[in-house]
Amino acid sequence: MDRFDRIFDLHKLLSNARYPVPRQRIEQELECSRATAKRIIEAMRLYLNAPIRYNRELNGYYYDPDDGEMYELPGVWFNSSELHALLSAQQLLQNVQPGLLEQQLAPLKSRIESLLSAQGMGARSLSQRVRILRAASRPAGEQFQTISTALAQERQLRISYYQRNSDQTSQRTVSPQRLTYYRDNWYLDAWCHLREGLRTFALDAIENARLLPDTATRIDEATLDQHFNASYGIFSGEAEQTAHLRFHPLRARWVARETWHPQQQGRFTDTGHYELKFPYGKEQELLMDILKYGADVEVLAPHSLRQQVQQQLTKALHQYRKK
Repeated sequence: MDRFDRIFDLHKLLSNARYPVPRQRIEQELECSRATAKRIIEAMRLYLNAPIRYNRELNGYYYDPDDGEMYELPGVWFNSSELHALLSAQQLLQNVQPGLLEQQLAPLKSRIESLLSAQGMGARSLSQRVRILRAASRPAGEQFQTISTALAQERQLRISYYQRNSDQTSQRTVSPQRLTYYRDNWYLDAWCHLREGLRTFALDAIENARLLPDTATRIDEATLDQHFNASYGIFSGEAEQTAHLRFHPLRARWVARETWHPQQQGRFTDTGHYELKFPYGKEQELLMDILKYGADVEVLAPHSLRQQVQQQLTKALHQYRKK
């Protein structure tokens, strides 16, 4: 019995009971331990606003009738992350073509539909009411299976990698470490034997990939986390600088609720502006995120980043001054 089933069973038990239900009976009906029963009760109180009270004299739990009408579980009570995960999984499964995993995935599809149906809303109905939109996504490419095989088997890869900045293709031998799905696109985090360092490769830019018999060089998890998580976005590395941005009061209402970096620091000024500070390594992606706010943001520091933004804005203005 899972958490979902236990919540419904406890709700049914308390709704039908004429007297407070002892904890021992709850544990028996829910087929769980005392600790689990307490967690289910607290979850219902906290997330589902269930008016569950405890009567010391009768040593049992009950729904408080003073809270008004008979309490009922809400029709749909996913939190935001659960709903996103559920519908994302559903959409991904719908797009899987018949093949090797068809039989194995069928029970999962059925389970998702049953879960939605149990809450009074069919899978199709919910997917029509909640949309998950993906922006600027690029196909992972034909090399995805080869790359994922190398990752699983811990083998080196020989890849042809197209570098958009230079418009050139280079040959690399890499040791795959992780696949990362970021902003609706796939990336390979790997040890590059050519550069002798950790690098990130966009899968859609890998034009060819060949498995090598050599065992991949393994980088420990702590080193990977430090390298790829320390700085801003997918263009990670050692965070050598701190960005200091100031947003217009109107735009601040949105930005103040955004997470740009796990170590960010933000504050409102007396003028209503919002100032945001966070560490970063490379500037490419950060520049794009700053420029999308146009005149609603100003880079206060460092000077090099401020210059980069100024140059980009000057070039953009020059485009519109052309006759």
